[in-house]
Amino acid sequence: MHWYVDVLKKYAVFSGRARRQEYWMFFLFNLIITIVLAIVDAALDTQVLQIVYGLAVLIPGLAVAVRRLHDTGRSGWWVLISLIPLVGFIILLVFLASEGKPEANEYGPNPKYAPAV
Repeated sequence: MHWYVDVLKKYAVFSGRARRQEYWMFFLFNLIITIVLAIVDAALDTQVLQIVYGLAVLIPGLAVAVRRLHDTGRSGWWVLISLIPLVGFIILLVFLASEGKPEANEYGPNPKYAPAV
């Protein structure tokens, strides 16, 4: 759960690098919370909770995706490739699942070996 909270603490931090584990654990917890909210919204016959939650995690989700792309040595602007139907999403998924560069790059040192703060 700390991976999810750590991403929320870096609410709008688009600089630096994010490990694969940080990104995918945030994604997993985000998915679980969305499913639970969908069930609650279905029981209440509304969509308010999903919309509010989606808006609340939009910026942190983009920020962690940009930091994840930085870890692979790519610019954060690559997140926009997902706007290309079907193919863009697949390409972005491959980029997000790729292993980060082991050496330091222009976005900072490798977070895998950086000391915990």
